[in-house]
This record gives sequence, structure tokens and C-alpha cells, in this order.
Amino acid sequence: MIDLRSDTVTKPSEGMRAAIASAPVGDDVYGDDPTVNALQDRVAALFGKEAGLFTPTGSLANQLAIKSLVSPGEELLTETQSHIVRAELGAGAVFSGITTRTWSSAHGILQANEPLSIASPDAGPYIVSTTAIAVENTHNFGGGTIQPIEEIALLRTESKALGLKMHLDGARIWNAHVASGITFADYGSHFDTISVCFSKGLGAPVGSMMLASAERISEARRWRKRYGAGMRQIGLLAAAADFAISHNIERLAEDHRRASLIAHACAEISPLLIDPALAPTNIVAIDLRCTDSTASQLVAELKELGVLAGAMGSHLLRFVTHMDFDDQQLEKVLEVVPALLKRVLVS
Repeated sequence: MIDLRSDTVTKPSEGMRAAIASAPVGDDVYGDDPTVNALQDRVAALFGKEAGLFTPTGSLANQLAIKSLVSPGEELLTETQSHIVRAELGAGAVFSGITTRTWSSAHGILQANEPLSIASPDAGPYIVSTTAIAVENTHNFGGGTIQPIEEIALLRTESKALGLKMHLDGARIWNAHVASGITFADYGSHFDTISVCFSKGLGAPVGSMMLASAERISEARRWRKRYGAGMRQIGLLAAAADFAISHNIERLAEDHRRASLIAHACAEISPLLIDPALAPTNIVAIDLRCTDSTASQLVAELKELGVLAGAMGSHLLRFVTHMDFDDQQLEKVLEVVPALLKRVLVS
């Protein structure tokens, strides 16, 4: 079975397993784990931040970050299809009393004027005040699209003048870096807080990280403990993340190449299904509104043909390439998927 549901389905390589097995460890609740401490310092330095905090999930990293930026009863702005509002089960409201308001962008691609046009900082006693803006890069539900650095910079300049903070949901920022050539430090310079994920394209089994100032990270560490995510000999997982950073960033270009081939093959069936230019990284999002089929129907048919895909809503079929997906499997996908799409278009 070829599994393209997500890039989270990868298995640790032998080299990564060896790194896990040999990792020096200590009790991280006491701050004594040398491997996670070194990883936090390493990733923070990559993005030009003072400190980092390892978390078991990207959702927790996001939630700790926005909690540090937005007080209860205040407002976070983010794009309508962003992970924070679509896939974290209302955690900002449940745990932090944060209200959210969204703007809608084609394929999730940021245009700075859109969040700026709805921002309401210091709105007075009768209207909720905007405190922060969150940007997702790459944009998952947008099809792995990359946020333009010029728009990020403009949003930073204009929002800072309004007294607003910015958070980067950088779960797949590694993909954005490889595809765009923009440095991690350049991305990091525009945000107060950042989350990054090690268990997607980088292939680690578990783990994400929040990055910010030392003061924010110190407070986030306390909240991580309150949420029940204080961890002990976490160096075993930190070693996997460290190995992933050392060995698996540049190889993301292979995932992008394979995804592009799938996107082009689908576009040859009909340009209404996908514009390959809007699949610049490792996500291929097929728009099924030009057919009479739903995403869940095609997911079931593809499974019978030996390919696992994801239904992201009723009419969005998603394929995500990753390090455990090779060129031999690609050949089968390029046979099966276009043929199925051609059939449902004809019918």
C-alpha cells in the first residue's frame, strides 16, 4: 500500500534509530536533559530566536505561542483555512480564552492588506481588540503554498506600527525554505513566536518546538507542565529531531519533485483539477468541484487500487509526498491517479 495521506506517516531510518539509542538523557522537567537542551539551542539559533521549547505536538507548540501573545478575551487573526482554526479543535478558545477572526485568501497565500483591513487593535470597551496575527507557512489546506516573504515583511512592518504581534505556524517551514531559498533566520526575523515540526517532512517520529524570547519560553515551559506535557528523558526524541535537521532538510527537494510530477499529471487530465504552479512543495491538492465525485469516494476507490490519499473536505483530495515514498511508488501513482481522475471526469 502506497501511503500519501500525510508526511507524518514516515518511519525512523536506521541512522535515526541509532541516534535515538545512543542519546545522552536526563530529566527535562528539571532541565537536565542535555540532548533536548542542545536541540532547543540549535533550532532557536537557526531562526534567530533566544530560546526554544520542545513539545510533543505542533498543536501544543502553536497553542503555547498564541497564549503568550494573546490574553483571554482578545483576538487572534488568521487565515480561514489555517491549521490553528481548522485542525486544533478550538484549543485557543478552550484553554486560553482566545477569540479568533479570519480572512480568506486564495490557496491560503498571504496578502498583507487582508489581515490589516480587519485588524482592530485597542478597539475600546465594546469591541474585541486584535492582539496578534498568525501566518501558516507552508499553508497545508492551501496545497503546500509558500507565503511571499515580501508580504510577510510588509505585514510585520504595518502590524508592528499598530502594536500587534505575529506568530508563524511553521510546521512545514523546512519545505518553504528548500523551495524558496529564503533562510530560516530571514523568516524568523518577522515573527515574535514560531512553531516548527520535526515529525512531518523531516521524518522524526514525534516532536515540535516553540521558538521565542527567553522570557516567553520560560512562561511557556510552565504552561506546558500545566497542560500535562512536562516530559522526562526526552532526549530520546530530541535526538531523532536533531538527526532529522542534520540529514533530512535538503532531501525535501525530492519530495517536491515527486509532488510536482503528480500535479502535472493530474493537470494534464484537466486544468480545473489543479494548477501545478500552486503545488510548489510536497502537497498536491486536487479540486474535485469539476466532477460529480466527492473526495471520500475517491479515497475509497484509490485504497482499492493500493494508494492511500486524504479527503480534506468534500471536494479536496490531498496527496502528500515524503521520505518513505520513492520513484518506484511514484510510477504506480502516475498510472493510477490520472486514470481514475479521467474516468470520473468522463462519467
